[in-house]
Amino acid sequence: MKAYPIKFNPILKEKVWGGNKLKNILNKDSAKNNIGESWEISGVSQNISTVKNGCYKNETLNKLLSSYQAEFLGADNYNVFGNDFPLLIKFLDAETNLSVQVHPDDTMAKAHNSFGKTEMWYIMDSDDDAEIIMGLNKDQEDLDVLKNVTGQNVYDVFNSEKVHKGAHYFIPAGKVHAIGAGVLAAEIQQTSDITYRVYDWDRVDASGNSRDLHIQEAMLATKRFDEVATTTHESPENNLVNCEFFTTNLMNVKDASTVNYEALDSFVIFMCVEGQGTLTVNNHKETIIKGETILIPACASNVAITGDNLQLLEVYIKN
Repeated sequence: MKAYPIKFNPILKEKVWGGNKLKNILNKDSAKNNIGESWEISGVSQNISTVKNGCYKNETLNKLLSSYQAEFLGADNYNVFGNDFPLLIKFLDAETNLSVQVHPDDTMAKAHNSFGKTEMWYIMDSDDDAEIIMGLNKDQEDLDVLKNVTGQNVYDVFNSEKVHKGAHYFIPAGKVHAIGAGVLAAEIQQTSDITYRVYDWDRVDASGNSRDLHIQEAMLATKRFDEVATTTHESPENNLVNCEFFTTNLMNVKDASTVNYEALDSFVIFMCVEGQGTLTVNNHKETIIKGETILIPACASNVAITGDNLQLLEVYIKN
């Protein structure tokens, strides 16, 4: 495989809760005014990413994976995932609240012929009063409470937290959550599009219809966690999340440097959350700016990085 910094064409998703920040801040090209998600790298059925640059331009993510296998994904990863790309990479803009929701784990998701959905958020921007919902309130003992969530009791049932730029959150499958209005976030997750809605803020469409809820499924999927402990982390270490499904590090690039990935045995994804810079592999240089995503195949040994106020989320899977 010819290793170089690969860009993909974003897949933009209109959402009832979407806004204009993906266009106005992250330069996504759309005439729509309610773009809620930019799927940067996707192997989800009917939403397969295509290459934007270089010698593999217009090839699909799945074609690259099936053609180059371990060279593209890494030997251990290919042994585990085969021709299924294991991560879904997104940027999200919530102009209004997302539904309160929960995702199944790998075991429950088998019924959907899918991976489960463990994910994380990195907050790129937020309004002053923005917040998220993260888990059940500590005094909620009975999951039957999920049957009767209303606008009057939603903040009694669920834990809410104020957010700000630079915070990050780990959301294991089974944890109830929701991004609130005014949040722009990067999201890294298992490849899955399964969501069980618990509460949708009493929204209706132009015809007066509300979106479906999935209360029974949500009750089966929801797990108990330590809801008192905050799930945001602001330690000086650059490692944000290290779980069995992915590792995410924050890279602050101030000087030119070269990173050696020869021993990693994994593809590497870079999401630019601030600034701009360049990534060079095998003398192939690509610019990266805030809101762009680049994938480096596993067969690349070194990546040279330069930047101006450049912050990257570095994502890979280490088995």
